[in-house]
Amino acid sequence: MSDATYQDTSAMLTLRVEGMDCGGCERKVEAALGRLEGIDEVSASSMTGSVKVHPCQGASPSRRVIEQTIDGLGYAVKSDGDEANVASAPLPWWRTAKGRLVLASGGLLVLAFTLRMIWPALGDWPFVAATLVGLVPILQGAWRALRVRNPFTIEMLMSIAALGALAIGAAAEAAMVVFLFAVGELLEGVAASRARRSISALSDLTPSTARLMENGEVREVSAASLQPGQRVLIRPGDRVSCDGRILAGESDLDESPVNGESVPRSRAPGDDVFAGTVNLDAALEVEVTRSAEDNTIARVIRLVEEAQAAKAPVARFIDRFAYYYMPAVVGLALLMAVVPPLVSAMPWSESIYRALALLLIACPCALVISTPAAIAAGLSTGARHGLLIKGGAVLEQLGKLRLVALDKTGTLTAGTPKVTDVESWTSEQGENDILRLAAALERGSSHPIATAILAHTEQLGLSSAKVSEGRALAGRGVAGRVEGRDLALVTPRHLQELSTLPDDRSQRIAALEQAGKSLAVLVEGERALGLIAVRDEPREDAREGLAALSRLGVQAIMLSGDNARTAAAIGGTLGIEAHGELMPEDKAQRIREWQGAGRGPVGKVGDGINDAPALAAAEVGIAMGGGTDVALETADAALLKNRVGGIAELIDLSRATLRNVKTNVVLALGLKAIFLVSTALGITGMWIAVMADTGATVLVTLNAMRLLGYRFRN
Repeated sequence: MSDATYQDTSAMLTLRVEGMDCGGCERKVEAALGRLEGIDEVSASSMTGSVKVHPCQGASPSRRVIEQTIDGLGYAVKSDGDEANVASAPLPWWRTAKGRLVLASGGLLVLAFTLRMIWPALGDWPFVAATLVGLVPILQGAWRALRVRNPFTIEMLMSIAALGALAIGAAAEAAMVVFLFAVGELLEGVAASRARRSISALSDLTPSTARLMENGEVREVSAASLQPGQRVLIRPGDRVSCDGRILAGESDLDESPVNGESVPRSRAPGDDVFAGTVNLDAALEVEVTRSAEDNTIARVIRLVEEAQAAKAPVARFIDRFAYYYMPAVVGLALLMAVVPPLVSAMPWSESIYRALALLLIACPCALVISTPAAIAAGLSTGARHGLLIKGGAVLEQLGKLRLVALDKTGTLTAGTPKVTDVESWTSEQGENDILRLAAALERGSSHPIATAILAHTEQLGLSSAKVSEGRALAGRGVAGRVEGRDLALVTPRHLQELSTLPDDRSQRIAALEQAGKSLAVLVEGERALGLIAVRDEPREDAREGLAALSRLGVQAIMLSGDNARTAAAIGGTLGIEAHGELMPEDKAQRIREWQGAGRGPVGKVGDGINDAPALAAAEVGIAMGGGTDVALETADAALLKNRVGGIAELIDLSRATLRNVKTNVVLALGLKAIFLVSTALGITGMWIAVMADTGATVLVTLNAMRLLGYRFRN
């Protein structure tokens, strides 16, 4: 431990803590640290094993005091090295402290029953011994919490019930209570550990070593030592050791570890690659663009852990409910113990027994874990499928969306124009000739239309022609001499200045432009030879993704900064309402108008840059992107798959998680209500009460864990 203090009062201290397995653990840590001087707010998360401490303005609380307080509660503050060791080699349950307690108390319980059968004269003493041995760690936990002025803990309730049962001669039930409590604690620990490992296991996807290319040689180095600018060799079959850019080589990469996409992607020089993906075909020379602690896998883990620690509104409500619920239960149990003997003929031993049983059934373990377990499982599942969700509040809000506004370029469309039509208007040359001649004029240009024509020509394998005397026609096109002919590639507007077209060709140009396409006409002198039309076409998955939203009852609307004609054409092709010629602030205003008209909650999907005002105005901002900084850092959620279908998957996962939460709450409260009544009436006894509470905890945990294997709808 260090005695470091905060230098920046706005800073937040994050500690890794081992041993927190449930909501009760979280509340103990939050209550204890919240009473320390100089601390404004504390947030503990059993699902991520972390504690976040916010200092008061102008205060500098000691880190050593904070760590000592956590240690005093029976939890261990881990260093980075300790955390890595734990993550890489988790202990089997029977080697953990809770596992050993279950085995010991269970063995003693079996021994006590055996001794009662073969040696009745011993009476209840074997059960007393079994109770006391199993009760020691529970008493220690209760005492630690009491020392930091937090008396209303599950350990305190259990201690009172077990000792009270011994006092009234119910030793066998006391021993059973202690054993069942230990089993419940163990199951909570196993569930929490599994939820944490489902995300931390992502770190294993990045190889520990890399093949560094330096001074003409290749040598093996630690992947953690790689720095931007260095070059590495990725052999066929190797996992990519860094985030980088391909300098040489072309290969298919399995990117499923990062974005959940099952189909390998072809990558070539200039393309980005991400740590943890798998090189399938050929060797690649890659330039490192991010250090190990900032690569895609590391940032995904960090963002998901932060998301898991951010409690959903329903989780915060249950925490507040439990805060008042525990003292109320203790007061009710006290009344149950005292009032009946005073107003009726009920023996004191019976009223105390019922009160102790009431304390046990009232333990809020199942209720407290019902929500965070489901939220954590939902966030983990999303991350494994390339769906990053920044917190339980976002996950909860996603399922409520009824309207989603989508950007056009790069979201519903590919983001780069492609050739859609090639027409020849003369008998001397065919469509391929029009393309080949136009490509010669456009060679060397970076204009989007030029890029589309050159790419299409290359795709068709057409031979290239050479241009001489090439020149740009400002605002009109390009011109030059190709194969001895003076040619120009101009806009339809400039074509009208050169010649008069027949009506049928003028109508054809108007129809193509009405469809949102940009045109380039090839001319020789004043004679039009043919045209090429390009358009930023809808993504291959756009229709399917929009159909999936429709099946979920979510309306999709396009908001675009492109001209209204193009926006309407793309919207018509996709079958959705479209609005064009919108500035960034106009998009935000449309969203606010929809919200004001009661059409919300509204989601906004875009690239996270020019859509920033609209992303901020919407209840949920969703960024498209294949692991880019914008996709990971800007919005409330990010689609690493970079697919429109991911929007519906986000909403579907959210609704599945919310259904899971509601089921868990009903299970927890329903079983508790039934057994509270039956216990108060004396129908069920003490060990049944604990079994019911433990059973409810097991049920809600198992139900939440089902989300880890959730299958998205097609």
